[in-house]
Amino acid sequence: MNTKEKFVITISREVGSGGRTVGRKLAEKLGVRYCDKQLIKKLTEMFGLSTSEIESIKGRKKGWLEDFFSRITPEFGSEMFIPKGVEYAPEVTSNEIFNYESQVLQSLAEESSCVIAGRSGFFVLKDHPNKLDVFIHASKPTRVARIMRKQELSEKEAEEVISYVDKARENYIQKYASTSRYDLRNYDIVLNMDYLTEDEAVEVILKAIGQD
Repeated sequence: MNTKEKFVITISREVGSGGRTVGRKLAEKLGVRYCDKQLIKKLTEMFGLSTSEIESIKGRKKGWLEDFFSRITPEFGSEMFIPKGVEYAPEVTSNEIFNYESQVLQSLAEESSCVIAGRSGFFVLKDHPNKLDVFIHASKPTRVARIMRKQELSEKEAEEVISYVDKARENYIQKYASTSRYDLRNYDIVLNMDYLTEDEAVEVILKAIGQD
């Protein structure tokens, strides 16, 4: 990847791994735009839905809604929160959300160099000529501990968050990218946060692109 030209770095991450923070810090170090909440905001404005409704539609798999309809499932470090009794908008499909989300990502990547967290960026921007794809993960104990600390949840609640979010994200990737988010061939760099701090992870990526 050539940082002297317009570039994009995609950060795919497991919930509770600290990947979102790594992406934000990396963007700050590089002096480029960081894209995450901004995209969700545009989606909510377009469809008139809450962020919980959008994220639920995206990860929806037949039969899932009944299972989670009355469960509180906050996702660490994200906008997703599914409250009890939430009413979903059946007229808005995951296809519409994916298509719009893809258009926004492509527009952002064309505008300027940026770091994009999540949003299936590694797949949506697969044809970008100057791109680096990063996957950030961690062991379940590390993820559980982080979610418990950040969201003030019990161990059981944190485990439920991980289970739900992992399944939702995997369903989404399999549906639209016809691959698994755990297939490491999709990425240029894979970082295990059991052995790295967020700042150390940033330094590894910077070194890989010649910016150390």
